[in-house]
Amino acid sequence: MRDLLRRSALLAPLGALVGAGALVGAGWQVPTAIGGQPKGARLERMRRSPHFRDGAFHNTESAVVGAPSSGVLRDLVFGKEVRRPTRPVPLIGTPDFSTDVEGVRVSWLGHATVLVEVERKRFLFDPVWSDRVSPSPVFGPKRLHPVPWALDDLPELDAVVISHDHYDHLDMTTIRRLAARQPSLKFVVPLGVGAHLERWRVPEANIVELDWEERATFDGVEVVATAARHFSGRLRPGGNGTLWASWVLAGKDRRVFYTGDSGYFAGYQRIGAEHGPFDVTLVQIGAYSPYWPDIHMTPEEGVATHRAVRGELLVPVHWATFNLAMHSWSEPIERLLKDGDDIRIAVPKPGQALDVDEAPAPDGWWRAVA
Repeated sequence: MRDLLRRSALLAPLGALVGAGALVGAGWQVPTAIGGQPKGARLERMRRSPHFRDGAFHNTESAVVGAPSSGVLRDLVFGKEVRRPTRPVPLIGTPDFSTDVEGVRVSWLGHATVLVEVERKRFLFDPVWSDRVSPSPVFGPKRLHPVPWALDDLPELDAVVISHDHYDHLDMTTIRRLAARQPSLKFVVPLGVGAHLERWRVPEANIVELDWEERATFDGVEVVATAARHFSGRLRPGGNGTLWASWVLAGKDRRVFYTGDSGYFAGYQRIGAEHGPFDVTLVQIGAYSPYWPDIHMTPEEGVATHRAVRGELLVPVHWATFNLAMHSWSEPIERLLKDGDDIRIAVPKPGQALDVDEAPAPDGWWRAVA
């Protein structure tokens, strides 16, 4: 017993060091991952926006973010939903990038990450290659399936487009890797989000910040920031110190709409009237809840959005990759197909490249793993 106590006493400091090391590993990057604060000329430009007042950005329609409640905690802990796939999600490897796409091709890589190729230009939306959507690599929601492509297998990009600054849409590690891989790469972001990128050493010359209805052009393809009904904040969710946006890609003949994160709102009718019709819409359908109805759409609202903006093909995003709400893993897609049985919908496997003009009908691949 005396020897056992002696060994325990000797091992205790080692255990403490290991525990401290784990805490350091969990938290060393957190201050940097949280990002930067807008200041100087960037802050002055934000203050001139018609959507900025009283130190924050505002929606065109009120949006209650919702505070944690006993109901949320109860449903998170005791809910009976199947919130993750029961088998591995099928993944598709990288397509042939040796030739440019003349029309429109979309490749959903999981959650909100989408590569859009339109009229020979390539735009990557909300890229996240990290295992967790969190400022820490140790804590936070973890992937339910791997990213189907290695980041280094991506083709040369014309721009990265970010919808807002939440961790499941703006990932520090991925942004740094993309910037290092392609030093001249442009990052198109809503107002204020550039402060995060500058904190992560993206050159200021590579950051294009836009207010709603502002645009940047890439050799004939316009990238237009349009309204969304959401919120922002990496340190204090709901602080709304940076803007959020949906996005339009407008080529000479082809058009794409990406919702980002949003609750349903009347602004979709205006977007459809001013920028539509669209060859394809990339619509958020997951992470909805009665506890936060204003900031994430239900699948039925996603169908309504597609109709409002005058879309031809709907490709659902923001589902299947991270467990961020209290619904079952496959519920969003089943509800979408039921409500949208009279519109064209394509449901690609993660990594599958879809020619928008020849997109196959849904084959139910998710049912085999749900």
